Amino acid sequence: MLWAQKRLAFSLALPRGEGWEGVSYGRPYLLLTAVACLAMAAAINSDLDYPDYFPEPAYNFVANPLNEDGIELGRRLFYDEMLSADTTISCASCHSPYSAFAHTDHDLSHGLGDRIGTRNAPPLFNLAWSTSFHRDGAHHHLDLQALAPLSHPDEMGSSINEAVDRLNAHPLYPTRFALAFGDSVVTGERVLKALAQFQLTLVSAGAKYDRVRMGKDTFTEQEMKGYSLFKESCDGCHTEPLFTNNGFAHSGLVVDPTLNDFGRMQITTLPADSLVFKVPSLRNLSFTHPYMHDGRFRKLRDVLKNYAAQLDKVAPLSSNDQSDLIAFLLTLDDRDFVFDRKHGFPR
Repeated sequence: MLWAQKRLAFSLALPRGEGWEGVSYGRPYLLLTAVACLAMAAAINSDLDYPDYFPEPAYNFVANPLNEDGIELGRRLFYDEMLSADTTISCASCHSPYSAFAHTDHDLSHGLGDRIGTRNAPPLFNLAWSTSFHRDGAHHHLDLQALAPLSHPDEMGSSINEAVDRLNAHPLYPTRFALAFGDSVVTGERVLKALAQFQLTLVSAGAKYDRVRMGKDTFTEQEMKGYSLFKESCDGCHTEPLFTNNGFAHSGLVVDPTLNDFGRMQITTLPADSLVFKVPSLRNLSFTHPYMHDGRFRKLRDVLKNYAAQLDKVAPLSSNDQSDLIAFLLTLDDRDFVFDRKHGFPR
């Protein structure tokens, strides 16, 4: 349950005359509290639509409740190149909606002045369930993760303060901030919260897999074989229904001597975290190639070969097994999400 719903349940369970903090209150107060909590819960959940078999979101919507104007503001900021130092790069430059908000034009992300980064930009969806962000989990809150690409010299090369100054001077943005937050003052916190609101609505739950879960479709024989293989070999890290456990695992790769990227160890400084990266979701794989943190694989079969050969937890797969597994993975493609115009460039 959401926080507001939990508080409501607790309040209604109290003996007559006791309030949230154990203070004596009358029944009218409790009824008003109940109504307020119900309204809060409805407002929080009004724009986050997901299946009942999804787990409870990890994001704290009480601190940043969704509202239509906030989401629309975040969408405009996401696509606005004005946030970058030379006004040429937007968030969408590396996170295209037609690639499930990933970057498929290059193995590695390209930023300001066509500078090449060190990692492939990850897709953006189902972020309300994420507890860490970026390939190495460097950030633990969706409201803050945008600070990294905004200020990175090889990405947007700007700063939150520079972005705030530009937005405050813009002829239209202060009005949009007033609609979303109650007054026209643009602050760094509001910029980040608006971006988070838009990204929270990027829920991918309309694939064939989801239709099967809801009893609206059935797997083919090959897809069913692949599903069985998946549950035997892959579900430990790529846990249903999000197809990630939001944890970290060894990539099974040899380090690229050019990039010299040792993954999470660069954050924790622990040798055990060398070549450990965040476990990605397997949803929408047809749209998010190339694969791995450095985009070294363009085909799913190459990814399977890598794990079958290098990780003890995965038994070697025959060619037929790999085909069956890929057939199942393709049932995780959510075309309705990828081509949903409400997530696209604002017009």
